[in-house]
Amino acid sequence: MEPFALKPLPGLVPLREAPLLVLVGLTGVGKSTLAEALGFPRLPDRRELVDRYVLPRYGASPPIPREERFRLTRRFREEFPGGVAEVLARGYAPRRPLLLFDGLRGEAEVAYALEHLPKARFVLLHAREGTRLKRLLARQDAFDRARVGPEEEARLKALAQGVLAEEELLEALALAPLEEVLAKLKIVAEEKKNYDPESPLRLLSGHPRALVLDTEALSLEEEVQAVRRFLQEGLP
Repeated sequence: MEPFALKPLPGLVPLREAPLLVLVGLTGVGKSTLAEALGFPRLPDRRELVDRYVLPRYGASPPIPREERFRLTRRFREEFPGGVAEVLARGYAPRRPLLLFDGLRGEAEVAYALEHLPKARFVLLHAREGTRLKRLLARQDAFDRARVGPEEEARLKALAQGVLAEEELLEALALAPLEEVLAKLKIVAEEKKNYDPESPLRLLSGHPRALVLDTEALSLEEEVQAVRRFLQEGLP
């Protein structure tokens, strides 16, 4: 992981002037897997930037449930509309031929990064909510915690009707106990509420500095090849 600071330090350059590859997408689309496979020098990821610069602003520290993180990052965006992209754009890091950042979410963050990080290129990864839910259930990451009480089960089952098709919910229930499925579903639903997945897709589709990947249709090897071709094309 490369050093990162919000002030000038010896050996660090402003990220506004640095070549970046920024991954965009919601939880479970495959950003971390792709980042690992690409092997580029990496900046601290979104989770770490939120831990360092967002949560302490509101007197919180990790670990906290994901819905509480969503609440605090939403509060942060009310003060700083560019969200995590504003933290990134104010940052300094070592000079490298390319640095990778994982990742941005939502239209406002992407729009801010497009404007304020002129040397950045963007790879948007997307997948259906049902696929993202199944990936969350499979990865067993302690970070994917959400509080689910008995009184919430009925509400979350109703909520699934606006997020998942019935067959997708049944597939998820075949993978894990009901309580775990509901906890992960809560994360997917909260993310969808906080970050419209379609807006960044509309913003970046066809953009000369962006590549869009359907991670359900492509293998990891195909994704890596597509990104490397995209980078070889050079900036417009």
